Amino acid sequence: MAPVAIWVDGLGKQYRIGERRVRHANLRDALSSALSARWRRTRDWLAGQAAGIGGADETIWALRDVSLAIEHGEVVGIIGRNGAGKSTLLKILSRITEPTTGAADLYGRVGSLLEVGTGFHPELTGRENIYLNGAILGMRRYEIDRKFDEIVGFSEVERFIETPVKHYSSGMHLRLAFAVAAHLEPEILLIDEVLAVGDAAFQRKCLGKMGSVARQGRTVLFVSHNMGAITQLCNRAYWIADGQIKLSGPAAQVVAAYLAEGTADQAVWRSPASAPAGQDAQLTSVRVLDAGGQPAAIINFDSPFRVEIGYDVLAPVRDLSVTFHLFDAQENIVFEAMDTDLPEWKGRVRQPGHYQAVCEVPPRLLKPGRYSLSLVAFIERVKIIERQGHIVTFDVSEVGYELNPGRLGVVAPVLPWTVTPPADGGGRV
Repeated sequence: MAPVAIWVDGLGKQYRIGERRVRHANLRDALSSALSARWRRTRDWLAGQAAGIGGADETIWALRDVSLAIEHGEVVGIIGRNGAGKSTLLKILSRITEPTTGAADLYGRVGSLLEVGTGFHPELTGRENIYLNGAILGMRRYEIDRKFDEIVGFSEVERFIETPVKHYSSGMHLRLAFAVAAHLEPEILLIDEVLAVGDAAFQRKCLGKMGSVARQGRTVLFVSHNMGAITQLCNRAYWIADGQIKLSGPAAQVVAAYLAEGTADQAVWRSPASAPAGQDAQLTSVRVLDAGGQPAAIINFDSPFRVEIGYDVLAPVRDLSVTFHLFDAQENIVFEAMDTDLPEWKGRVRQPGHYQAVCEVPPRLLKPGRYSLSLVAFIERVKIIERQGHIVTFDVSEVGYELNPGRLGVVAPVLPWTVTPPADGGGRV
């Protein structure tokens, strides 16, 4: 077993919310405030409330009883919804805040990127902040000199390196902050949602650099809402919910469980008995299936998948079409597909009963990212029967994605090409 890089035992962090404690101007105000607080506690006790319950209303546990161990050289993801406690954990590990209970130890030099611009002095230039951060990490000047050009080149802020960082945009802050954190040779790298800001090309560049850092045997703890990045980059993952670890294990399994909790890959919501009187048809279910026919919340870029729609026809109906709209994370419609795209169903009368329509989506088509499905049932040129908006979500991971990260377009199809060389073989230089 490799030596432990990060060790956390029974970690808890409590924050006070609600009424703020104020500094009193004189002794009389301080005594009055103390007596009022004592009276409120006595009132609660006489009313039958447990002692201290008033204080409970003013505090919240951002983390509670969190324990984990990460070995040197591991790349581990932390996932969970907003407010689950992920960032609080990284702030404790970075020594920005102290835990209320428990302990956390890190064995090695730590570099962290928790928020855009964290660790930068706004009045100092980009160059000065690079040297400042290196000094904080305990690096000698000649070590920082050796990495300086690589940091600036990666960040792509050469023109502004002598400008105070208070004038940087959020994207420039991110570029330089990540470059500093990743290139100054920390043994442990803590990263909180670095992919939330920046263009797609830079996000992919960051992923590549984190993978490079991991291959060098350094430890990476990565917090992100990008499930594709987590599955691509991380060996293991922890799912934090309500300040506690809900699940840990192989990254792909933890991500699948996290996404499935919200029925991300399938939805069943209707029975024929619930249909309004006189309705011709009713949508009942939709599922995203992988190549093996199993419900899947994550689809690899180079794998096909299916969209399966269930619906009930309640009375004979002609020209019924069931369609889905595929949306990307920016609410763009990627494409629309109808079950009447099959010529044999166009214009036919559908008899009452339960139907399943399955659409095959080819591999190497959708860019990595999050997508959602909306359903529509309608009678062509007559009426819309039913709409179900954004009822299912799923992710396309970057597994198998070898295209230029800056490729334009909503989709990224890998199309067949034929290139015919000149008769002489095209060997001239």
